Amino acid sequence: MNNSEAFLTSVEKRETIFLKRVYMWMALGLLITAAVAYFTAMSPAMMRVIYRNPLLPALLMIAQLFCVFFLSIRVERMSSGTAIGCFIGYSFLTGVTFSTLIALYANSVVASAFFSASAVFIGASCFGFFTKKDISGWYRMLFGGLIGLLVASVLFLFFRSSVMDFTISIFGVVLFTGLTIWDTNKLKKLNASYGMSLSEADLTKISILGALDLYLDFINIFLYLLRLFGRGRD
Repeated sequence: MNNSEAFLTSVEKRETIFLKRVYMWMALGLLITAAVAYFTAMSPAMMRVIYRNPLLPALLMIAQLFCVFFLSIRVERMSSGTAIGCFIGYSFLTGVTFSTLIALYANSVVASAFFSASAVFIGASCFGFFTKKDISGWYRMLFGGLIGLLVASVLFLFFRSSVMDFTISIFGVVLFTGLTIWDTNKLKKLNASYGMSLSEADLTKISILGALDLYLDFINIFLYLLRLFGRGRD
């Protein structure tokens, strides 16, 4: 192993590089999503395709779920190139889905939600990184909250209420802020779990997996804040 790869055998030195790569991939994913959403929304032809094909949103959602599960379950057995391609593909599909948000919400509302989500995410991620508390016990609480949020969201489809919408949005922001803290803290433990046996390819793959977790946390914080800001505008 040459000097440039010596950090791979040091948990402490590798942690900084690992987290930098996680946030780099996450930022790239968000950039791809934002660019695809913008250019899709600016194309009348693309928007006609989306609105004239009612099955397309469902197909996009299925494709997104496939990318997430495929990457999460098989990341250790796939090549680093496949992991990168899967993450970029997911970011691209999410951008196509998000293109409709530009049509639904004013630019000022989208911008306010994005910058607010960025502030919340950065604060939560910093807390998760620097905290000395053992927050491993948060998992059950957060998982239970996620199940509750899914159930409430399904019920909202049948019993629409402005109060229920507001409550779900607030709870969603709080829940995914907590998940951001837990996921960031989990990344430090993930790096440590490999000890001195981690290759460059494996480092890339777990960086992609960590980026996906944080990407999903940020996106959900943004979406629930968008609902809140959009509701306030209405």
